[in-house]
Amino acid sequence: MKECTNMHTLPIGSHPYEIQSGDSLWMISQRHHTSIQAITTVNPGLDVNSLYIGDIILVPQSFDIYRIPAQEISEEDITEEVLSNHLRMLWEQHVYWTRLVIQSMVFHLPDTELVTERLLRNPKDFEAALIPFYGEDIAGEFEELFTTHLTIAADLIKAAIENNSTAASDAEKLWYENADEIAAFLGSINPFWSAQEWQRMLYDHLAMTKDEAIDMISNNFSDSITEFDDIESQALDMADMMIEGIINQFPENF
Repeated sequence: MKECTNMHTLPIGSHPYEIQSGDSLWMISQRHHTSIQAITTVNPGLDVNSLYIGDIILVPQSFDIYRIPAQEISEEDITEEVLSNHLRMLWEQHVYWTRLVIQSMVFHLPDTELVTERLLRNPKDFEAALIPFYGEDIAGEFEELFTTHLTIAADLIKAAIENNSTAASDAEKLWYENADEIAAFLGSINPFWSAQEWQRMLYDHLAMTKDEAIDMISNNFSDSITEFDDIESQALDMADMMIEGIINQFPENF
């Protein structure tokens, strides 16, 4: 096991961290709410391309990124490009923070509560993005459905980690019922959104996320990473479907 060169003189606000399987500096920076640059600054001489399991590095003090309030898109600032960039970012964040929560739960990491709190901000960010088009009530209903999607997922992952097949089966059934509700709801508020298409996309999302988690629990890290590539691509497809529907429904806003 190698230690960072300045381990015995810790910079103020930093703490030691042991490299785990599957770690990258990006993953570490996201997990500890810091940046790659901040990590390399307190670890002079660190080779970012040569991280080995068991190595000890320093991680600088985090900042409360998960406490940043949800931001609405100003109606005056809305363009097709702004909407597209914002919603694609939210879907990216949805799958990235979901993966980080899965990792934290599977490996019993100390940041599980904080990472989960950040993930649960994602539905509120979607709510804020939808308010200019649908108003607070409809946007709030979507936030509730999407939050339920995440809390059920956490129950499913917990049951899988504990090898509780009954609880896992019950959670998975609720998960798909929730997907049906989300699909039907979206289909009801926008004539350019097909409930059937949303259902298909959400079912694919659930199946891939479950496989991602099972691969991680089973230490099939390579398969989990490959699965995540597909999850990310499919999330952007959902983002584009959402964007196209809003632009077609509200052409006067653009």
